[in-house]
Amino acid sequence: MIRYEKKNSLITQQAEAEQKFLETFEAGAYTASSPLVVRNPYLISPLTAMILFKTAVKQEVTLTVKGKEPEGDISHTFPADTVHILPVYGLYADCENTVELILSGGERETVMIKTEPLPPEVPVPTCCKGSGAHMGDNVIFLTQTSKADALACDYRGDVRWYLTVNVCFDMKRLANGHLLVGTDRLIKLPYYVSGVYEMGVHGKIYREYRLPGGYHHDTFEMEDGNILMLSQIPDRDTVEDVLVLVDRQTGAIVRTWDYREILPYDCQTTWSGSASAHDWFHNNAVWYDKKTDSITLSGRHQDAVINIDFKTGALNWILGDPEGWPEEYVEKYFFRPISEPYEWSYEQHGVVVCPDGDIMMFDNGHYRSKLKAHYSKAKDSYSRGVRYHIDREARTIEQVWQYGKERGADFFSPYICNVEYYDEGRYMVHSGGIAYKDGEPLEGLGSMDGTGEGCTLNAITCELVNDEVVYELHVPSNVFRAEKLPMYYAGETAELGAGKTLGSMSRTGEFETEIPAACTGELIPEHYEASVTEEEDRIMFNATFEKGELAMLLLEEEDGGVHRYYINTSAAKNFEAMCVGTFLKNDPRNVDVYVNKCGLGKNVKVRVLLEDKIYETGVEIHME
Repeated sequence: MIRYEKKNSLITQQAEAEQKFLETFEAGAYTASSPLVVRNPYLISPLTAMILFKTAVKQEVTLTVKGKEPEGDISHTFPADTVHILPVYGLYADCENTVELILSGGERETVMIKTEPLPPEVPVPTCCKGSGAHMGDNVIFLTQTSKADALACDYRGDVRWYLTVNVCFDMKRLANGHLLVGTDRLIKLPYYVSGVYEMGVHGKIYREYRLPGGYHHDTFEMEDGNILMLSQIPDRDTVEDVLVLVDRQTGAIVRTWDYREILPYDCQTTWSGSASAHDWFHNNAVWYDKKTDSITLSGRHQDAVINIDFKTGALNWILGDPEGWPEEYVEKYFFRPISEPYEWSYEQHGVVVCPDGDIMMFDNGHYRSKLKAHYSKAKDSYSRGVRYHIDREARTIEQVWQYGKERGADFFSPYICNVEYYDEGRYMVHSGGIAYKDGEPLEGLGSMDGTGEGCTLNAITCELVNDEVVYELHVPSNVFRAEKLPMYYAGETAELGAGKTLGSMSRTGEFETEIPAACTGELIPEHYEASVTEEEDRIMFNATFEKGELAMLLLEEEDGGVHRYYINTSAAKNFEAMCVGTFLKNDPRNVDVYVNKCGLGKNVKVRVLLEDKIYETGVEIHME
């Protein structure tokens, strides 16, 4: 029998861990002077802890993780109670951290919490300019696209938080204070994951939302709590061209918007330099504007930002270079520039609608043209945050602000990145995809081409106040997006109980044609290093193949019915974009195949077809 593992979900693992430390707490007599301290209580956030104790009467508790200097203190006041279960955020790595407890009754206690060193997967900032007075109680949360862990840095650039699972895409704070981020559960290369986690800073997953078409890039929380999520149609020949509205309470998909119904998706003259028939739109941002009841969407591979009516889904306008677009679209939907200087954006990311209706975005500037003959090299390129004022009636557009062009190629990111609007004149510009090859700007993307010898990566996060840089952070990796957030949210308390799984995965597409092959009755040869991992909702098969080898995963039911899943062994997997590269294997011949349990019988035997022979694995999955 090959290697087999039955793996519980993170939600199940965390529920078991929580139950264990609560049982320990109830069995002891823990006080403020001698509390129970649980490091990394939810298994995936090592710079967090839980402090538990009881008091005879109800008391408020102010908890402070002491900084290296007073500006680095992270504090939170918990409401009065007799049972105190206090999340601790913002510990330093490889340090005996001092945590101060001040009770409203006057008692003061000090708790020491020792942490482990940062693992190699955490990129330590190389440069940070800023002040504690400017940052206040905020830190910069960074989600990665290179092979590194998500982390958060303070005003000094010190790492105060990281996760040990590969969550991906943008991390946002919801109205209830929780974080929302893409899961670590890959369903298909290059980076399509099962859905999103709603989680705490301590890593506890309150809800996992699963989508039939998977999730990528971005979300937006609506006023009623429902969530817009970028997705796609399962097993369709195009990707990243669908938006869904997900019911917050059930995970059900309430509405779907399909961009192929409103845009000329097969018109190659509208494509950017990175587009293909498969990835023609590449939706990387979504924003809902209540004032106009409309949704704004960024399509990297169209060099365009589009706006659609929320109720009808009809196209309202297109912001971008009209070169190559059909005339009927240019006349009806595009804007005419009326300001000097003015530049179009190319392969943009991170679109934001400002309170006055202006459109902000990160203009990556990849290729800097719709025409191949005019494409720019990386060394001649630049990226920038830019703000446009649009007149929807007159169909005119003005460029009213930009930052980044003046920094040239050293601020150039051909992919990922974002901007944030905090107030008039107060913005963040995050250039997260900077890469070099032998000291020169890299031609290509850092996540795909920036891992070889002579390559270095960088991400620069700037906050500007009236065009003055008041904070700048450099991290030696490629960072999908940056978000400035406080560790604690207002009124935060410990939220106990098992998390929930909402929504559903789709039935995995099958290969319908039976391929003639002889059953050998033998185990798959050892050199394939095959393994099967059973998760609560799916089965993963892993093996290493020779390039181009004919391979198929077979799941045989008790009645003789067979489910067939083609295994792509081409080794070289060409992707037009690689916004998250954390799921790529060092050996491309090593392949994962994911099969959702949806649609399978109660029991299935796992076999593998290789060329003209069928081999056994010795694994039989019994569905619960």
